[in-house]
Amino acid sequence: MHIHVLGAAAGGGFPQWNCNCFNCDGLRKGTIKATKRTQSSICVSGDGINWVLFNASPDVLQQIQDFAPLQPGRAIRDSGIQAIMLIDAQIDHTTGLFMLREGKVKREIYCTDMVYGDLTSGNQILNILGHYCGINHHQVPIDGKTSFEIPSVPNLKFTAVALKSAAPPYSPHRNDPHPGDTIGVLIEEISTGKKCWYSPGLAEIEPHLPPLMNQADCIMVDGTFWTDTEMMDMGLMTKTARSIGHNPQSGDGGMIEKLDEFGDVRKVLIHINNTNPILREDSAERAILNAHKIEVAYDGMDIIL
Repeated sequence: MHIHVLGAAAGGGFPQWNCNCFNCDGLRKGTIKATKRTQSSICVSGDGINWVLFNASPDVLQQIQDFAPLQPGRAIRDSGIQAIMLIDAQIDHTTGLFMLREGKVKREIYCTDMVYGDLTSGNQILNILGHYCGINHHQVPIDGKTSFEIPSVPNLKFTAVALKSAAPPYSPHRNDPHPGDTIGVLIEEISTGKKCWYSPGLAEIEPHLPPLMNQADCIMVDGTFWTDTEMMDMGLMTKTARSIGHNPQSGDGGMIEKLDEFGDVRKVLIHINNTNPILREDSAERAILNAHKIEVAYDGMDIIL
């Protein structure tokens, strides 16, 4: 199984266009040791030819240009992207769908009923695509037990589960969370049995998640914030990380502590906010992650299982 990180940053990317925090300012001026990142997305293949795109970020065109297997190579209009799976309905995970509107082949969209509802009501992006390429919607089961395959992407199967989360700000049920607003997915290569757990939005590791995560050879999870009050401390937000659906890395019950419980498997943080000190490769926070054998995803990162 080939997992390719198209983008590793949280919404806004790194540096964020309107942000002058220490990280963003330092990256622009070259005064910190860090690399730019586009907004989070991965693609996965079991044969190296046919790919599932996980989320369609606003940076998707650049991401495709940077990864040849997704580019046209078989016909005058073509792509290695055979299906798109949406983890949630957040702007930074769905806006790229507008960029994928060209052509007459309908986009194969895999998402939950809650995400489909948000993307046909509060944000009508899927309805708009109906005037261009069109879509085929496939409902994703979220009981954590029902696996499914994507016919156009051989040798892979998927098991999804609902995560504790909040719907996007535009959602009609923003303040009334429903199962399926956000999901985590266990991706398995059928021929080898190798598995990857993917959850770029993760408020906490709930009791029903370890049975799935313990199966994984690679755990790729939410790396948005270092502390629960990161944005509050900078005067950028009035809410904690956990209250907006992101478990921070540090502190009691943080992602570092929780990931340590999964033993000697590959562990990767993705969806990293521009304010997070782990973006600085020589920071004390990055050294802590290194000591715990936790990696920080970057654009272009390849994971082969």
